[in-house]
Amino acid sequence: MKRQIAPLAATTDALFLLGTQIREGRINLGWTQTDLAERLGVAPATVRAMEAGKPSTAIGTVFNACVLLHVPLFGVEDKAELARMRLRGEERIALLTRRVRPKTVEVDDDF
Repeated sequence: MKRQIAPLAATTDALFLLGTQIREGRINLGWTQTDLAERLGVAPATVRAMEAGKPSTAIGTVFNACVLLHVPLFGVEDKAELARMRLRGEERIALLTRRVRPKTVEVDDDF
């Protein structure tokens, strides 16, 4: 069984905000929760959980809902710009070191 980790306060706020945006987008399109669930290939309970900001919903399902409902991801409405941002992120990651090693602390025990 997976261990449940309590979300941080900022995470809870972000989940609730995204859930609100999903609900607003769904209502603006005139879709019911069942309509959205069918389009996503999930149960209506999953849509209810997303809209309520539950942290248990898979992030891919949440992002798919955002795309279907025209909810901007990362403040970007243009899908091409989102792809460019992804590429820039990949380029930055490629420049970083491959491994992160814990910093060692030297102990002076020569008394």
